[in-house]
Amino acid sequence: MTAPGYVFLTFDVEDAEKMQAYSAAAGPTLAPYGGEFIVRGGRHESLEGGLPRGRTAILRFPSYEQAKAWYESDAYAAPLALRLEASRGEVFLIEGIE
Repeated sequence: MTAPGYVFLTFDVEDAEKMQAYSAAAGPTLAPYGGEFIVRGGRHESLEGGLPRGRTAILRFPSYEQAKAWYESDAYAAPLALRLEASRGEVFLIEGIE
């Protein structure tokens, strides 16, 4: 069995219109890589350390490799460019446990 891969995003939106376009364009790119949102927005608070940025999302993929392949894919390139124009933040790729 392969361990799942998770993409963790935390960011501040600087252009709401472009962020909406990103959300609409990014969703369909997940399916070919087996990806799905498990967290998309919602309330959050810090239990230790600093707070994440204004918005947080976590995506789950069947494997670390599939998560990385999605992020680096041609299909995600245009939505990624929109997100980079619309927000500032961090993105992490994390291997889960089997």
